[in-house]
Amino acid sequence: MDAGPLPPPLTPQAAWRPPGCHAIALVLQGGGALGAYQAGVYQALHEAGLEPDWVNGVSIGSINSAIIAGNPPERRLERLREFWQTITDRPVWLFAPDGDDPRRAHNLWSAYLTTLLGQEGFFKPNIPPPWMRPRGSNGATSFYDSSPLRETLLRLVDFDLINSGKTRLAVGAVNVRTGNFTYFDSAEVEILPEHVMASGALPPGLPMVPIGTDYYWDGGLVSNTPLQHLFEHVGSNNLIVFQVDLFSSRGETPRDFFDVLSRQKDIQYSSRTRLMTAYFQMLHAKNVQLRALLAKLKDDQLSPAERALKERLSDLPKISLIHMIYQKAAYEGQAKDYEFSALSMREHWDCGYRDTVRTLRHKTWLQIPGEEEGLVVHDVHRLED
Repeated sequence: MDAGPLPPPLTPQAAWRPPGCHAIALVLQGGGALGAYQAGVYQALHEAGLEPDWVNGVSIGSINSAIIAGNPPERRLERLREFWQTITDRPVWLFAPDGDDPRRAHNLWSAYLTTLLGQEGFFKPNIPPPWMRPRGSNGATSFYDSSPLRETLLRLVDFDLINSGKTRLAVGAVNVRTGNFTYFDSAEVEILPEHVMASGALPPGLPMVPIGTDYYWDGGLVSNTPLQHLFEHVGSNNLIVFQVDLFSSRGETPRDFFDVLSRQKDIQYSSRTRLMTAYFQMLHAKNVQLRALLAKLKDDQLSPAERALKERLSDLPKISLIHMIYQKAAYEGQAKDYEFSALSMREHWDCGYRDTVRTLRHKTWLQIPGEEEGLVVHDVHRLED
């Protein structure tokens, strides 16, 4: 079974926005090699003329986000293809395996090659390994060197374009010393390659990244989705949000030890996106109630703080969130996020493309919800909900 080439790019529609929509946001979760799924999602959005105004990412999602925000729309797909083809270029087998068991063996061998050799344009092994290096020396805190990623980012991403503000970019990382989650947002700081690298510096594989006087690790250590940052900075804008997750919080009961490892990773990195959206739906409902109560009082009966709150609540945002979740194949196990074969990359990309094309057939999902609803969540994989 060969996944074939990547979906051929079609002539995109002219960029457009649904009525009442102020901006389109793309929110990309971490997930290593599974990130090709997000590139397929973007291809379908690009062809539909739904270019994002705001891209938020964690880990591999931050790399995809930087490539999107750091290129003009007509070059984004080309650059995403170049990145994913570069880092998956190494041959694994001379033939494409057919059937679950041969494919599982192919993927395990590919993952083993990644751990042994690293990935071209992404990371390379530290030689000698960290346990053979003096404490405090370079390479003593990680198995791999991420300097190839910096060179790749400089080649594929126009950081001047990111910092021009045409497309807003936010990437999440964790401060190693404080343990606090930090977002590097192009609306607040100048984005450099190091900010993107920090967001994807998952220990102990990749080294912490120095920024200023602090060091940072992968944001997925605290939260694998940047959705909260988006909600906290939405203001009064009406948004259509494409939330693209690479790990599913739902899954089958494990049948063996390898199933346990895979299921553990899914739960750990799914980041409970549904719980977060339920929280913001509840918060919106309470704000609507509070606005109704304040409207019954005259301004001279309110304190300055209460009048400011009344003003803020007068224009609440309305959000349509389209939640897309990668559904793993039967032969994929716990190594699926570091299995970088070209065969799997093409499959993940094609899956993201097909899922998005199918999602966009639900035209009503692209409508801004009513005042009372506030935040509406749609999911092509969960229609039964």
